[in-house]
Amino acid sequence: MKARNYFVLSLAFIGLMLGTDVFGQVATSVNPNNAGDRRFKVDTTFSVLPIREDDIMFQVSVWRRIDLREKYNHPLYGSGDTKNNGIVNNIYKAIVEENALEVFADEQFTQPLSIAEFQNNFWIAANGDSIFVKQLYYLDFKEDFLFDRHHSQIKFDVKYLELVMPSPTNANAGQKTIGFIRYKDFYNYFKNHPEAKWLNFQNDSKSLTYDQAFDLRLFRSVVRKYTNADDALIADMVNPEHPNPDLVAFLNSLEFEYKLLDMENSLWEW
Repeated sequence: MKARNYFVLSLAFIGLMLGTDVFGQVATSVNPNNAGDRRFKVDTTFSVLPIREDDIMFQVSVWRRIDLREKYNHPLYGSGDTKNNGIVNNIYKAIVEENALEVFADEQFTQPLSIAEFQNNFWIAANGDSIFVKQLYYLDFKEDFLFDRHHSQIKFDVKYLELVMPSPTNANAGQKTIGFIRYKDFYNYFKNHPEAKWLNFQNDSKSLTYDQAFDLRLFRSVVRKYTNADDALIADMVNPEHPNPDLVAFLNSLEFEYKLLDMENSLWEW
């Protein structure tokens, strides 16, 4: 017993001399904040996923568009003719009425917009006409499709949302960016505001908050861009002399989507 006590005391003394916690040390793979040989960077600005950069084995950035007019996306679009209970208007209220979300003019998040500037972008078309919420039916977002080696999982790490005014709404003067918001801000705000819902029209009791809907990916989106050397949209990669370039761009988008799906499905095949 004395020998055992002497061993324990000796071990504790060595730990104190080395400046480490001998008995309480946690593996850095479990707790990235614990002392260890390395310090792990985690995106705490945009992402809601605590993924350490050292654990990302593969990553490609993907820019997607949700068209709220599509039947599958109607729970996000809202109900009735005005769509005032839809996601676009709820984001507007969070920014303007609650002042709860920061909004920016650029995807680098270097140019903050004032509420007055955001309102002007939101409500006024290129010809000066006022528009309605239901006419803002595009919701774009950027995410990273990645493999987290620590958890051995494919993950979708959303970075930001972009509110877009479609060209027909913008007096056919081309689409216009209304503003960018960090996904983390969006996620944390709406998880505490259950009155803003992904609407289940078949069962009201199963309507979900927006954070839950995005976690479950209860939307249909189209890939508009992915990481490429030219930083070009998929539509810009199509030969403009093709008789139907829009169709080719859509098919190319589906092809890329299937490649991601195939990668995920065949991850553990050998």
